[in-house]
Amino acid sequence: MRYEKGRKDTSRRRIMDVAVERFRTDGIAGSGLATIMKDAGLTNGAFYPHFPSKADLVRETISDALSRQAVWLRDVLDQGGLDRLIDIYLSHEHRDNAGQGCASAALLPELARQSEETRAMYAEQSRTLVLLLANALPADVEAKEDVACAIFATLIGTLQLARAVDKEMSDRILLAGKDAIGVLAGRPRAGASSA
Repeated sequence: MRYEKGRKDTSRRRIMDVAVERFRTDGIAGSGLATIMKDAGLTNGAFYPHFPSKADLVRETISDALSRQAVWLRDVLDQGGLDRLIDIYLSHEHRDNAGQGCASAALLPELARQSEETRAMYAEQSRTLVLLLANALPADVEAKEDVACAIFATLIGTLQLARAVDKEMSDRILLAGKDAIGVLAGRPRAGASSA
């Protein structure tokens, strides 16, 4: 049976889109291939023409998610700067929708246990995000890449903590994270101290 041109690419994209949402929501270990394929509307046997293994799916899916995040990050920074990014990233909406949010915040503990190849890909993609943040910092900030690394880590860690606690504490953590990033960027923000 012949299929129309592009069907394999469409199926591959669908598998990756479903997989990344599942990984963000249920974790890598908690996301079985059978469930991913069912959610993608495909049979289990249709997986292997696209990916040799789940590990390959994880690596390619996370790489794709981080590439898309870099495009999003660039757009947000271009349109509203660092303050706009902080407000979006450390928002209630992002906190409450892990399946649609940042792959790093959802998956870091599991990514640390992936293959060396996957961790190397993650490090490379993360450097891209850090450089975008560094370029958005005010001109008077010294050691921009170091500060951007600290901001990147603070964004992710704040979101992870905010997702792990009750709403009242979560809201305080989001505000404290915003304040901490403001300090790192040389622009203290009001918020956490008044919460």
